[in-house]
Amino acid sequence: MITNESINQAIDYILQHIEEDVTLEEVAEYCHFSKYYFSRLFKKQTGESVYAFIKRVRLEQSAFRLKVEQERRITEIGADYGYSSSNFSTAFRQHYRMAPVDFRKKIRRYSMEHPFFHQETWQVESFEECNAKITVEEIPDYFAIYERNIGNYEQLSGDWDRFLQKYQDYITGETKFLERTYDDPAVTSRENCLYDICMSVSEDCPLENTLKIRGGRCFVYHFKGHAKYIYAAYQTLFLIWLPHTNHELDESKSLFDIYHKIDSGTMYMELDICLPMKC
Repeated sequence: MITNESINQAIDYILQHIEEDVTLEEVAEYCHFSKYYFSRLFKKQTGESVYAFIKRVRLEQSAFRLKVEQERRITEIGADYGYSSSNFSTAFRQHYRMAPVDFRKKIRRYSMEHPFFHQETWQVESFEECNAKITVEEIPDYFAIYERNIGNYEQLSGDWDRFLQKYQDYITGETKFLERTYDDPAVTSRENCLYDICMSVSEDCPLENTLKIRGGRCFVYHFKGHAKYIYAAYQTLFLIWLPHTNHELDESKSLFDIYHKIDSGTMYMELDICLPMKC
């Protein structure tokens, strides 16, 4: 868990400016630290240097764009992240051990081993099946307590148990439980996925680890079923639904889930997957 709020603010800043030439000096100044102290603190909290984190996230976001923007030219996507054609191919090969064009072909596979329920395979829904579960909604902003983690989404259940026990005194009948996910585990190493566990509270909450989750116009996928099918739902959205619509994710906001029902015994869940979209 990342416990230092300055590092969390630095990560937010990097993510918001990832398509720009963001530097160590710029992020350190944003956090009001010397670059030397900030570098040590960032690596201690995240396990990566600032430079390595920026480079990795930039390449992984470009890979995600290769996945969901299937008609865009590879060179255009690389250019969005500051790469020339040859530099993008070289950097991409170093990170993924394959060329961008081969990655795009591979990522379109619609069935493979489940990354979390390892004895299961998964398959995408058709566009029509997926689209029938989606509504367009104005989602309110949520002020929330949060804890940020870098790790495997497989750990979420245990993380939630600890989180709910720790903050049980803040739970009321009006509390909403939310997750913000920043990475697609089909693109990002499973041990490097960034996610926030959150629960809504009043804005006078005295805790330091609070934030505002920005809502707004979202396409909302209404999920009902066993937890093992959530991964397939996300991959359907990424591989089938988004590429076949004219909609674009609002990259200034994160995707988030709103939980409505969880049965820990049967693993049955009802939740909304909220995709903030550009207007």
